[in-house]
Amino acid sequence: MGKILEIGKVPVETLNRLVLDPINKNINKRKDIVVRPSTGEDCSAVDPGGEICVFSTDPITAAGSNAGYLAVHINCNDAASAGAEPVGILLTILLPAGSDEDGLKDIIDGAYKAAGELGIEILGGHTEVTEAVNKTVVNGTVVAKTRNRKFISSGGAKIGQDIIMSKWAAIEGTSIIARDHEEKLIKSIDSGIINEAKELSSKISVVREGIIGSELGATAMHDATEGGILGAVWEVAECSGVGAEIYADNIPVLECTKKICGLAGINYLRLISSGTLVMTAFEGERLVEALKKEGINAAVIGKITECGKYVTIGGERKTLEPQEKDEIYKVKL
Repeated sequence: MGKILEIGKVPVETLNRLVLDPINKNINKRKDIVVRPSTGEDCSAVDPGGEICVFSTDPITAAGSNAGYLAVHINCNDAASAGAEPVGILLTILLPAGSDEDGLKDIIDGAYKAAGELGIEILGGHTEVTEAVNKTVVNGTVVAKTRNRKFISSGGAKIGQDIIMSKWAAIEGTSIIARDHEEKLIKSIDSGIINEAKELSSKISVVREGIIGSELGATAMHDATEGGILGAVWEVAECSGVGAEIYADNIPVLECTKKICGLAGINYLRLISSGTLVMTAFEGERLVEALKKEGINAAVIGKITECGKYVTIGGERKTLEPQEKDEIYKVKL
């Protein structure tokens, strides 16, 4: 019997050894495949002639509510991070035994709300009640296309570039915790703060900043999902074969996130953060200024280096390690 896998993202070493290495050793290599799987790379790309088609898939497993809305946005975020325009999405919905129609309706209503915000179509998928799951799983597969054949990978970071992030740390995680643990949080936190946190789900799209980053010279872009902002920077550096210096004190974070994560006993820098786009570019302040002009908060949080991955927190420089389990699974409420 092999080693038992823990809940959360599969560790990088295991992912490479059991999943990515066998895929990339496959002798069947097609000339029309532009981007293949690698650590930290969220999208694959196919060139059928004309514009490049971009595909990405991700499940929602940690959100007890709002799953349909989140599934559409996080998958479109992956496409936007590649500089591509989302066109449509396929959804697979797996419901545990005992689920009711109201729960399914909420998922679909949320999915169509997100699709309307993004101007995409839901192309189809699969819906099933099954004993194979003990909580709802919503998986999306987004179909997107490039603009003028321009594809931006997670692995395009260059030595000397600035590391830029949009919005704030732990956007999605803060919203999930506020929605799923509201009854417990209300005992210690004002209802206004909880409502502010819940509404952060409306800010998880990175499509706008993806367009701006693509236009202003970003060479790598990556949506900060599981593992949070620190995990996202680690993945960009790893995928690019470069190093990174992160200055944690420069990372923007909302007060509602600090309070909720403090009560939950978790690190917001390692908490799932869809809605935060990590970008690398020369003249990072120019990109930050452009994002702020469009009403999108942003900051330069570090530098791409030749080798080594480090984060400085409160004046202490530490080695940046890969994230093996998102903080969302460690909530103590």
